[in-house]
Amino acid sequence: MFPSWSWIVGLVFGATIGSFLNVVIYRLPRGMSLSNPKNSFCPICKHQLGVPDLFPLLSYLASGGKCRYCKTPFSSRYFWVELLNGSLWALIWWQYILVSYEPLKAGFYALTCAALVAVIFIDWELYIIPDELNATLLVFGVAYQAFNHSLNVALVGGLAGWGILWGIALLGRLGFGKDAMGHGDIKMMRGVGTLIGPGLLVANMAIAVVSGLVIGLALMFVSSRLAKGQVSGVAEASGGEEEVYEPESIGSLFIHGAWYLLCLDIIAIAFPKMYKWIGEEQLEQNIDDDDWKPSLTTIPFGPYLAIGAILCMVFASPIEKGISTYMQNLSRPNTSFKTTGLRFAVTSRKRINWCAETLTGGSKQGRNFMSCDTRRSARGGNDWNVA
Repeated sequence: MFPSWSWIVGLVFGATIGSFLNVVIYRLPRGMSLSNPKNSFCPICKHQLGVPDLFPLLSYLASGGKCRYCKTPFSSRYFWVELLNGSLWALIWWQYILVSYEPLKAGFYALTCAALVAVIFIDWELYIIPDELNATLLVFGVAYQAFNHSLNVALVGGLAGWGILWGIALLGRLGFGKDAMGHGDIKMMRGVGTLIGPGLLVANMAIAVVSGLVIGLALMFVSSRLAKGQVSGVAEASGGEEEVYEPESIGSLFIHGAWYLLCLDIIAIAFPKMYKWIGEEQLEQNIDDDDWKPSLTTIPFGPYLAIGAILCMVFASPIEKGISTYMQNLSRPNTSFKTTGLRFAVTSRKRINWCAETLTGGSKQGRNFMSCDTRRSARGGNDWNVA
């Protein structure tokens, strides 16, 4: 239905949505409205941006990455978010519009990838995943499976995503006495599981673990090299004692696990007073006012889970094929054992007849007895080593 070059349409639409994602990434964790102020503005001089500033990718390149009003350089994140989301939408267009015409899957996968791009950049910078994004992921997943007449997949996938991540958090708390998983990660994978189902969810976790290990270790190495020589100065400047680390209690983990399982956190977005049911208060605060600083070993796992989910959507077909082939190989019967057994059964019967004829001389008259072990030794064992 569409020419092969139409993937450019996906790139343009994706980059345009990426421009809106930059607004989400900046405003949402800071408690700001996405619609007020209506127009985008420079985060430094607060000047509202005009039409020349709002062309995806092109405006950033034309301005040299600087504000046209205060000449302050913008963060390169604005460009990379637009480029990344545009590239993902182009890939999805190619895969689900050109290669296989699945517009329903293409639409929901593209929107979900956009939400996950926002998750990646927010979690990497601020170590949080806003509840609004997790709610969006859950709504996208359930809506897609409802249109696809497969709500059972949404139920099983959502339970699997919640159960795996919450189980890791529980085991980490019981086994190591530490918080092994963030609550935002649990809620995110609950939503992702409803969309991609339990099969791709396993591949998602595998990709997240591998990418998290490789990229996390690389970032830790680079960070430690950059911070080398500055540790003593920082310690002297701080002067105070470090805050004592207290992991989440097991009771709180069970309470929050049930809270997320029943999706009450989604309802609490509209009714924040519900948090009093679990002894909490949802406070409005600006994340920029938080003086918490992560250590070198603090690595958010959410971005890697999001990367795994994106890859499972963009390359769903080859991943599902690989999983199917692997499962078929596991369930295939072991014919080599049966073949060996049949060969042994046939050759052993011939050997028994050979022994009987040799011992009796081929007739009923007896001969001097020679044991099979003796004959095996005499013949060098060749007749007995065929099998």
